[in-house]
Amino acid sequence: MECRVRFAPSPTGQVHIGNIRTAIFNWLFARHAGGSFLLRIEDTDLERSTRAAIDTLLECMDWLGLNYDGEILYQTAQRPAHEAAAQRLLAENKAYYGKIDENGRAPVLFRIPFAADDIPAVRTVGPAEVILHPEEKISIAYSGVNFATVSKKGKPVPESACLAGFKDLKLFDAAGTPVFDLNAESNAIKAGKRCELSGGVRMTFTRREVFFHDLIKGELSKPLDGMKDPVIRRSDGSPVFHLANVCDDILQKIDHIIRGDDHVENTYRHILLYHALGAPVPHYAHLPMLVNQAGKPYSKRDGDAFVGDFRQKGFLPEALFNYLALLGWSPGDGREKMTRSELAAAFTLDRVKSSPAQFDLKKLLNLNGMYIAELPFDKFCAAAAEFAAGFEWGKAVGPDKFSRVAALMQSRTKDFTQIENWKYFFSADFDYDPKQLQKQFGDEQVRAGLTAFAAELAAAPELSAERIAGLLAAAETEHGLEPGKLFAPLRLAVTGVGSGAELDETILLIGAPACRDRIGRALEIRRQNL
Repeated sequence: MECRVRFAPSPTGQVHIGNIRTAIFNWLFARHAGGSFLLRIEDTDLERSTRAAIDTLLECMDWLGLNYDGEILYQTAQRPAHEAAAQRLLAENKAYYGKIDENGRAPVLFRIPFAADDIPAVRTVGPAEVILHPEEKISIAYSGVNFATVSKKGKPVPESACLAGFKDLKLFDAAGTPVFDLNAESNAIKAGKRCELSGGVRMTFTRREVFFHDLIKGELSKPLDGMKDPVIRRSDGSPVFHLANVCDDILQKIDHIIRGDDHVENTYRHILLYHALGAPVPHYAHLPMLVNQAGKPYSKRDGDAFVGDFRQKGFLPEALFNYLALLGWSPGDGREKMTRSELAAAFTLDRVKSSPAQFDLKKLLNLNGMYIAELPFDKFCAAAAEFAAGFEWGKAVGPDKFSRVAALMQSRTKDFTQIENWKYFFSADFDYDPKQLQKQFGDEQVRAGLTAFAAELAAAPELSAERIAGLLAAAETEHGLEPGKLFAPLRLAVTGVGSGAELDETILLIGAPACRDRIGRALEIRRQNL
């Protein structure tokens, strides 16, 4: 049977990398299995899910190569089906109306079934006991149980849960006398009776739990006495996420739901909704969250967090796709740089880690640099020129010299914003760090060596990398300097920075006269700052 997965975002503007990673994992799963990758736009938030937000999402997916199968399903178009499902649940006593609001309307709540023993996803845990605060009333109704436990300081802690969580419920007073037995009152409670009791200090019941096997996290469970009947339709008639999500997954025949682990709590309720609607429960896989260096959820405060941020900075889609696919998953053979087809061929859910995945910008930069280095030169040069044109110095750069600089710098470029640092190849309009000037030019012999090198450089009739290396070595020998001693001071003088491409190639591109002038300028600035 063909597997069917979906990516179901709620577009509200920019696309977070955590959301697009979910799309990538779904896409890889479907492509590996030869199944279908469907796209559903959950656009019920009409104020935020604008056409512009949806277009941003679609453009982002297209940029990353996340092609989907079939037509897009827009959730707003399914509202009649959602309402029909709510009405069906009401008619079958699987849902009920909540409190009426000031406009005379009421929300609809899904009733977690009291007869849950018939559901394969529900099992009995065993007897349970809860100590109650003696001064607080206990309310028992078909809509749920309200009570108060006791804090460490002896104060009441209000609690509430669905009635299904309290099978065989009994209440006892301080003398140990039973004051309420749900089994005796069950029919009356289900018929609408509400019991208000005082003086209860202890309650016992049979604990049951809903459980499922997560394809990533293993078996997960939640006690029914820790769950409330969820709202599935608001008082204004609009469906809540729980109902719309389940109805749409049933409509699209989704058999594997791969989503973030922030949805685990929703899954317990959704499983029960599937049973109430008579639909098969899909397989679930909850992805680990993305975290920062401190182990906290990764957000804009930690740096770039949206796909658009990385695109604007010149990250390649292949690199971002590759990196996000490795956040929480690995092929198991040590590979890190992988094409989409290689990732799809290797992808299985059993290799997805259950622990949070740490976002590491350095790793992404290094991976992006590998992809940039492999670009055809004409494509790299064109992209680099487009970025350079955004800087004042880049508007007057000749194409021939720019091409030669690009050829030198391609293998050293990790993202296209670094092209801003190419300015020194074309302009001397840069500042020196006074501390670095003092550090590099503090030695009189170094200053003398640089002066001598500048003079010889300007006088040389013809330059080559070998000629520059020879002049530099001669200047070091003449002024009693160790080999390589002039490298760092010379680089600082001609570029204003402490690292870069090969120094001789850099000097060739800048030109002898310009380098001579920059060395003189750097020495003069250093002298003036003493």
